[in-house]
Amino acid sequence: MSGPSPTPAHEPTRQRLLRAARQALHVLAVELGTPTEPGTPLFGSVQNPWLRRLPYLVAFGFAVSLLPTTITILSHDYGLGGGLAGALATAQTAPLLLAVTRPLQAWWVIFTADILCALALTGADGVAGRAWPWPPMVIVGYLALMVALSLRERSRTLIAVWLTTGVAGVLFEPRTPDRSDGTWVLLFVLTGVVLMMGATLRERGDAQRKLIEQETISEAERARRTLLEERTRIARELHDVVAHHMSVITVQADSAPYRLSGLPREAEEEFGSLAATARESLAEMRRLLGVLRSEETERQGGPEKAPQPGIGMLPKLVEGTVRAGVPVELSLPEDRVPLEPAVDLSAYRIVQEALANVVRHAPGARTRVSVTTAADGSRLTVLVVNSPPPAPSAPLETTGTGHGLVGMRERVRLVDGSLDTGPLPDGGFRVAAQLPLSPPPAPAAPLSPKDAGSV
Repeated sequence: MSGPSPTPAHEPTRQRLLRAARQALHVLAVELGTPTEPGTPLFGSVQNPWLRRLPYLVAFGFAVSLLPTTITILSHDYGLGGGLAGALATAQTAPLLLAVTRPLQAWWVIFTADILCALALTGADGVAGRAWPWPPMVIVGYLALMVALSLRERSRTLIAVWLTTGVAGVLFEPRTPDRSDGTWVLLFVLTGVVLMMGATLRERGDAQRKLIEQETISEAERARRTLLEERTRIARELHDVVAHHMSVITVQADSAPYRLSGLPREAEEEFGSLAATARESLAEMRRLLGVLRSEETERQGGPEKAPQPGIGMLPKLVEGTVRAGVPVELSLPEDRVPLEPAVDLSAYRIVQEALANVVRHAPGARTRVSVTTAADGSRLTVLVVNSPPPAPSAPLETTGTGHGLVGMRERVRLVDGSLDTGPLPDGGFRVAAQLPLSPPPAPAAPLSPKDAGSV
């Protein structure tokens, strides 16, 4: 007579439990069979070569110390045969060397060897009164393996290893020999503690590493933003210089038919086309300038109308710096040097930024500003040298925005010059810029009637 069949109400519950058990076993198998970064040694990314070798030295120390100890204890204390004790001890300790690069694979070998060792000890004569299923040397080697695992594998894998260790101990509990000490609870607790501590240290190291990476990225972005801001500032200033020349071209082209009599109709049309092109260029530059201008400048009343400064305004700049408490000596060329607008503006801005740095970082330091030209007239040298600040003085600013030297380099690069900056042996600072001078364009010869007719 057949027994009662399960009721329909109980069948779905049983199926759900079986499905949950199968899913749990599947997740457990996946986590225990998917190592993280296999082949990559522990501490492999550390710069210090001694720290990179440390895992190998530790693993080698555990292996060479545990191997003879395990063989001796299994054969003499537990009464296993010499060959079996040697094979089990080798399988339990030698994979510790593998744990440096593949800790999860090493765990599979060592855990399997520990299970076989526990089964072999059930029939040994010396188990009574001794630790079982995990002898002391097995516990030591297993915990060393847990350290390697916790520093490499993800949290879900560590939990799977911990639970598998506990389940193995629970399954061995009914087979515990008489008068033996059950050590599965001890190993289960210690394994959990070691895995938790190692995972915490690993996550803390990962967080610090990511923080350093973010700081490096932030510093690079800050430097890039500083460079772009300085280039935008230079572009705004150069616009005023170029716009002036474009305006002159427009006026000359528009007024040419009235200033020069007897121009052919084709020449008048050509001058008109030049004027129209110049006006279109000015309009495009104004639209571009509207993008480059900051919102603050626009709120203050729109684009600046003042002309851009040059080395002719350096005496006024030095006078203001002297009033700020910095003694400055200025040396300029005796003869007026015709400079291109970009070079003239760059020379002024380099001196301006160098003096501003002296005021901020070395208040009261004696400073010498020298602007000279080469004998052959090929380059302009701008030199700003300050002595160490007086002893009682303290810097007005200990940090800066980083715009000063970046702006100098950009301005020098703009005119194909060179810049040399750095501290002096006596504690002062030096800024030296070499700006190339190109000869001024020769005045255009007046058009002859023959040439004008061919335009």
